[in-house]
Amino acid sequence: MAESFRCLCASTLQWCTLLLVLLALTTGVQAQERRAKLRISNAGFTITALPLLAAKDWGLFNANNLDMEVILMQSALVPAALTQGDIDYQAGVGPASVNATLSGFQTRAIWFSSDKISYWLMAKPQFKTIESLKSKKIAITGLGGTVHVAFNLAMEKLGVNPKDFVLVSIGGQQIQQFISLESGYVDAALLSPPVTFGAQKKGFYKVLDVGAMIDMPGGGLTALVKTIQERPSETKRVIRSLQQAKDEIRKTKPKSLDLIVKLLKMDREAANETYDQFLTTLSPTGIPTRGGMDILVKSVQAQGRHVGRKVSFEEIADDRLATEVAKEMGYKVP
Repeated sequence: MAESFRCLCASTLQWCTLLLVLLALTTGVQAQERRAKLRISNAGFTITALPLLAAKDWGLFNANNLDMEVILMQSALVPAALTQGDIDYQAGVGPASVNATLSGFQTRAIWFSSDKISYWLMAKPQFKTIESLKSKKIAITGLGGTVHVAFNLAMEKLGVNPKDFVLVSIGGQQIQQFISLESGYVDAALLSPPVTFGAQKKGFYKVLDVGAMIDMPGGGLTALVKTIQERPSETKRVIRSLQQAKDEIRKTKPKSLDLIVKLLKMDREAANETYDQFLTTLSPTGIPTRGGMDILVKSVQAQGRHVGRKVSFEEIADDRLATEVAKEMGYKVP
C-alpha cells in the first residue's frame, strides 16, 4: 500500500513537472510572439520622413513584429529622451544627431534613408549662372547648417569661392525663403521640393541642383550604443521595416502619392513632382557611408563646434546591422 502510494506521488510529481515545463515553454513562445512596443521620434512630417511614415501607415512595423509609435519631437530634445528611455530610436541622421554624439551622448547613426539632400539654387529670371550671382544675396535656412555646408562644398567642386556670395540666413519653413525671393529681398534662394516647383511655375530659374553634387545623408535612423549591443535583433527589424518601406515607395508610385497627399498635405501635382525628385536622393542599401558622415561632421564644425577634432567613422556611426539587413534582403554589398 505504501509502495503504491509512493508510486502515485512520484507519477503525479512527474506530471506536474511536465505541465510546468510545457507552461514555461508556452509562456516563452507567447512572450516572443508578443510585439515589442517601441517609440521612435521624428522632427516633422516632411518628404524626408516618407519611409518612416510609410512603414507605419502600410503596416510594415507590424509585419516585423513591432508595435511602433511615432513621436514628433524637436531634434534638440532627442538625445536626452533616448538616454532616459523615453524613446527607443530617432528617425534621422543629420548635424544635430552627430553633434549630440560628439558632445558625449552614446548614440550612433545606423541607417540612411537618403544619401543626398534635395536642394536647388533658385534665382530671379535674369540670373542664369553661378557667375551672375556673385555679390548677390542668397537666402539659406541657417548659416553653418546642412544647406550652408552643402552650398559651400558644391561651390568648391565648381572651383568657385563661396565667399563671393552674400548668404542671408532666413529661418523657419521653406516658404519663408521663397517669400524672401519673391519679394525681391534676396536674388536667389536654396529651396527644396515642393517649394522648388512652385518657384519654377512663377518664373524663377533653377541655376544649380546643389543636392545632387553632394553625398549628404537625409533622414535615417539613430540609436543608443546600448540598444545596438543589447537589442540587435529588434534593431534589425526596425531597419528592415524602414528599408522595406523605401523599396515599396520606389516600386509603387500611385500608392506613394496617396500617402504624400494624405500625410504631407500636398495636392496631387505637387506630390507627383516631389516624389520624382525624392527618388533621386534615396540610398539604395541604407548602409551609412563614411563620406556622408564626414560631411555631417564638417557641417557641425562649420557651426563652430568640435572644431579641429578628428572624428573617426566608428565614433559616430555603426554600419554593421544595416549591412546585415541589406545582405538578408538580397542587396549586393561590397
